[in-house]
Amino acid sequence: MTFGKLPSIALVAMLALSACGRTTSSETAATPSTSAAPNATTAPMAPNPAVGGAAMLATNTIVANASMAPNLTTLVAAVKAADLVTTLSGPGPFTVFAPTNEAFSRLAPGTVDNLLKPENRPTLVKVLTYHVVPGTLSSAILAQQIAAGGGTATLTTVEGEPLTVTMTGDVFTLTDVSGNKSYIETPDVRQSNGMVHVVNGVVIPKIG
Repeated sequence: MTFGKLPSIALVAMLALSACGRTTSSETAATPSTSAAPNATTAPMAPNPAVGGAAMLATNTIVANASMAPNLTTLVAAVKAADLVTTLSGPGPFTVFAPTNEAFSRLAPGTVDNLLKPENRPTLVKVLTYHVVPGTLSSAILAQQIAAGGGTATLTTVEGEPLTVTMTGDVFTLTDVSGNKSYIETPDVRQSNGMVHVVNGVVIPKIG
């Protein structure tokens, strides 16, 4: 997938400011006290966690489940604006690190509104696909990859740039290419076409 050049210099500045500002806000935000990382050999499979109080059915697609979660409405609107509904409803499989509404609200004022404009679709696609990794990566698999990597797993996103994952206790931390961090709040939400991990921050690739 190739992406057009960002049509708005102002949007680049907003995203850059958001990335710089979020390093502090994400690090100082309440880190999830628990983020279950089940052993790969554990059986039987645990029930799917709820997201935003809504039941998530493992038989539903990523988009269908996200559309039911009241704390993922901004993400769903962005997926629609980016014309990624068909892709993320397809067979995949995909692993999606899904930012909450609160995560999007931490971006610089006006950033989300600008990203949702039709002329900024290439940039929106770039940001959203930076949250998507091919395959189905459970927290157990992520933990194994982190251990194999000596404490860090490097994931190649659909957008093409790397996203690193580390683990402190049972809390997973995502770090984007600019060093900004996001934490997995709700792991292992199984989908018919992959896996969703709900995160408390928006990770941003290099833009421009």
